[in-house]
Amino acid sequence: MSELKDKKCVPCQGGIPPLTPNEAHALMHQVENWDLIESNTKIRRTFTFKTFILAQEFAVKVGNLAESENHHPDISYGWGYCTVLFYTHKIKGLHENDFILAAKVNVIASS
Repeated sequence: MSELKDKKCVPCQGGIPPLTPNEAHALMHQVENWDLIESNTKIRRTFTFKTFILAQEFAVKVGNLAESENHHPDISYGWGYCTVLFYTHKIKGLHENDFILAAKVNVIASS
């Protein structure tokens, strides 16, 4: 099985069920420091930075990654923080794509 960070997102057209809580919990082990929230339907992580501009630059990097994968999170940032929230809108819950992008965001954060 390849690591999540090495996978590409596949377009989700809807019409499929979201991941079950057990499936979501199993994938959480591959995305360090993310939180499973809202009845196992979303994942979120807040990253901290020393300045506003570093948080903004990180938000832009995450946005560029999301656009390249055609899978878009909710991103909010301010002085010293950037919060990234993933879920798949079309299925109103989690899909493997959410975890793939979370793993890739972790790579950005560690570089």
